[in-house]
Amino acid sequence: MNIPKHLRNLVLILGDQLDQQSSAFEGFDPKQDAVLMIEAHEESAHVWSHKIRTTLFLSAMRHFAKVLEERDWPVIYRQLDIQADPSLAAGLLAVIEKYQPAAIMGVEPGDWRVKEQIENAIKSIANPARSAGKNGQNTLKISMKWQSDTHFLCDLPEFRQWAGKSATLRMEFFYRVMRKKHHILMEGKKGSAEPVGGQWNFDADNRKSFGKAGPQGVPTPRVYAQDSITKDVIKMVNKEFADHPGSLENFNWPVTREQALQALDDFIKLRLPFFGPHQDAMWTNLDFGWHSLLSSSLNLKLLNPLEVIQAAEKCYQAGKVDLPSVEGFIRQILGWREFMRGVYFLDMPGLKEDNFYNHQNALPKWYWSGDTRMNCMKNSIEQTMQNGYSHHIQRLMITGMFGVTAQIKPQALCDWYLAVYVDAVEWVELPNVSGMALFANGGRFTSKPYIASGAYVKRMSNYCQGCKYSPEERSGKDACPMTTLYWNFLDAHEKEFGSNPRTALMVKNLQRMTDAERSAVRTRAKEMLSDLDAL
Repeated sequence: MNIPKHLRNLVLILGDQLDQQSSAFEGFDPKQDAVLMIEAHEESAHVWSHKIRTTLFLSAMRHFAKVLEERDWPVIYRQLDIQADPSLAAGLLAVIEKYQPAAIMGVEPGDWRVKEQIENAIKSIANPARSAGKNGQNTLKISMKWQSDTHFLCDLPEFRQWAGKSATLRMEFFYRVMRKKHHILMEGKKGSAEPVGGQWNFDADNRKSFGKAGPQGVPTPRVYAQDSITKDVIKMVNKEFADHPGSLENFNWPVTREQALQALDDFIKLRLPFFGPHQDAMWTNLDFGWHSLLSSSLNLKLLNPLEVIQAAEKCYQAGKVDLPSVEGFIRQILGWREFMRGVYFLDMPGLKEDNFYNHQNALPKWYWSGDTRMNCMKNSIEQTMQNGYSHHIQRLMITGMFGVTAQIKPQALCDWYLAVYVDAVEWVELPNVSGMALFANGGRFTSKPYIASGAYVKRMSNYCQGCKYSPEERSGKDACPMTTLYWNFLDAHEKEFGSNPRTALMVKNLQRMTDAERSAVRTRAKEMLSDLDAL
């Protein structure tokens, strides 16, 4: 590795910026510039990260560095088990001190904490008290420039302009703007085009349960061969993070651009045609179903969102998938994914501290093990611990919904989501969990909290079969915690829910209960809330 003697630009590439077409590489000259990548201990420890999540990031980073080296680009790669940098800032400062580049370049981070840490590190160099020359002046002058992240289909200034000063934002309207802008699933010429099928959203067609027979004909996920790089990372993670949650026995995620493209092809051919109808359905031991499994590759930037969207649209145009399935899938990427990023940067840092209901309960210990008698939680969490993954409805309507009605402190549950999922980067995790699943920001972009009783879980899964608790029971020792805590939550927020057209029917059902029944719910809920670990 030959680093230029007079280093012009040090290009910092973070673990979720593995984009070979990154804007950080614009004007890159291997005779004057170098790439820096850092494996920092803090990135796996600031939340108690799942071993699979850490392995995915580090293996993908090492493979990406190899691609750059094969271009004959100078790469400074600091390994966790060699340089052992405690933080990104520490690694960055060590490299700056050694090579003294004129400037630091990078793509804007997707994590507010990381952005502040790096900027503060650069500012510390500019402090004359730290490194003063003979005349009392700073001997190292260095600039820092963030490039816009061209991976995304809506840049941040564009999103801010769309959002304006609105107190509430709705993804559906943003999604329509993006459909028009990129001419996705549209008929006619740009400017006057209309949505294919005459409507923008087919969500109502994508909410079917499996029925008594359960899921049929589920395709087996592709297996990705582990090369020496991945095997070395697995060995290192098991050593360095031995006490972290999860196991690496089931590690099977794309760690290269080539594998990510295989994952895309696998989804388009085998699962997209059956994705829509049952995308909200759940079943015991159904770890992946027809879900895309592309989110980790997208969030590491091994895949570009537009190439994924266009592949799905092309499949529809070829008559291989129905419109509700393809529209539902595209909405998740062109709509929610882009919208979440915009909201994150619009509302940070306050979003991190939002707690609309002032919930303060600690996260139950069984969130890290699945050791609970609630079958729905047990299955969803054990699957998460095995794979570093569960699909969106398990996150929203099982682990997330329980978090709301069990009055868990939002920050505790947000940290858990960031820790355990392979696709968790804060720009997408925090607004989804805090804002959508937990309603912690008071409805900034959702019109109601996502809550339901055990009856919903029973309808959409087989989790209630053989469970200790009965979804029909609201009180008593056999009452389902999902059910009891749901009615208790409605009871506590009756006025608020009654005035919302989308939740008014819930309150009408609550008001059909007798005073004695409501009192029994409150009593049982109080017992549950006093010892969530015992459920």
